Amino acid sequence: MYLSEAKKGETIKILSIPNEIIRAQAIRFGISEGSIVTCDSLIPSGPVILRKNKQEIAIGYGLAREIVVEGI
Repeated sequence: MYLSEAKKGETIKILSIPNEIIRAQAIRFGISEGSIVTCDSLIPSGPVILRKNKQEIAIGYGLAREIVVEGI
């Protein structure tokens, strides 16, 4: 499934960030392939708010549609 399909409160594992530019941006925020994050909120056709430790990160909907994740 894609990050844009995650549900609020769901804990997910990042499996693949296919675009190198997006991958580099995600790494700056501490997210990489294999990271475990929680979907804090999801705005329809808007950003996905992720929580990792005590940090919240907003991922735009377009980017979220490219990031492959799995629920854990």
